Amino acid sequence: MDFTIRAVRPEEHEELGDLTGFTYLNDGLLLHGEDDFYLAVLRDTARRARESEVLVAVDADGGIIGGVTFAEGGTAWADIAVPGEAEFRMLVVAPAARGRGVGEALVRACVDRARVLPGCARLVLSTADLMVSAHRIYERLGFVRTPERDWEPIPDHSLRTYALEL
Repeated sequence: MDFTIRAVRPEEHEELGDLTGFTYLNDGLLLHGEDDFYLAVLRDTARRARESEVLVAVDADGGIIGGVTFAEGGTAWADIAVPGEAEFRMLVVAPAARGRGVGEALVRACVDRARVLPGCARLVLSTADLMVSAHRIYERLGFVRTPERDWEPIPDHSLRTYALEL
């Protein structure tokens, strides 16, 4: 690997927030584009880092090429994870870094983190239907679809769910 996975640093909050917002916008994941309420949430890395764990992928030159938010079940950043589970969200990879294994490495880091959490039995996630390349990563790593947990955070925006038993 020509990149490193580690915890985000305070001086990187803005850079990761910009990358996360940019990625969601350019990949068509925000229903209302620049006016979507979720864009501010995506850009607020400082808050996510205070209330959960945020990991980054850093290139050899020190630039951020990816990131992900990891939360224990039952906490503020867990959308679907309950106590005894963990969840990851907001997985992004810079367009120029795609195809290098960055997304998979970030997911693996979340799996590793979940495995050391006391009492954590599974790692879960929500994903949009159109994120087909991400689905392939999840399935390759052993995640299975959990359609009984699929949900709509807002009307007409369905999310599919996956889980990995630990």
